[in-house]
Amino acid sequence: MSITQNKALSADNPEDCLQPGHFVDSDHPAIVAYAKAKTQGLDAPMDKALAIYYAVRDEIFYDPYNIDRRDGAYKASVCLEKRYGYCVPKAVLLAAVCRAAGVPARLGFADVRNHLTSAKLRQSMGTDVFVFHGYTDIYLDGKWVKATPAFNLTLCEKVGIVPLDFDGVNDSIYHPFDKEGRKHMEYLRQRGTYFDLPLEEMRRATMEAYGRSIEEVSGQSTLGDYRDFENEAEAS
Repeated sequence: MSITQNKALSADNPEDCLQPGHFVDSDHPAIVAYAKAKTQGLDAPMDKALAIYYAVRDEIFYDPYNIDRRDGAYKASVCLEKRYGYCVPKAVLLAAVCRAAGVPARLGFADVRNHLTSAKLRQSMGTDVFVFHGYTDIYLDGKWVKATPAFNLTLCEKVGIVPLDFDGVNDSIYHPFDKEGRKHMEYLRQRGTYFDLPLEEMRRATMEAYGRSIEEVSGQSTLGDYRDFENEAEAS
């Protein structure tokens, strides 16, 4: 489905949010197969959503150090193939797998301040504010519920932050404090919900915030990969 076609689909309509998008490519064979594998034997949308959330959260490693400059790299199927990504591609993947399993899902974005970000990433970005942080909205039991699959369990354990659980009823958003009571995440601005990834809008926002694209800010091979990020975050 093309980006032009996506304009006719509404993020507010759960039925529309079962359709594939350009980036939320829920009809990709790999996405369909992954959804089938993770929801095998499950019938209820709630059960499917929970199984998919934890799979994407923990099987896809959080990596803010490898952000591909190519537009196609933001597709859910690419994130699934790589098995790593930062918050935006992981949110796109969660939405795609939910749609493939018959559970309506859309994308949400907010600006956040990460008080515990790694020193190397803070230096690269010049700030601890992350614009266009991505999460997923999942439609369950007649309402939209926020789900944030960004930080995998192994990262949380190393850094000492509370893993984000998801029960399908309450919003799963970043905790304001870590296990030791230190400030962690602070939500600064909500940017709304979308049927598909608003890539150009996201790039404009990051240019305004950083003077560079998000790919230029943190997508530098010299920073390492998700393993380097986990080790560095653990030592911070």
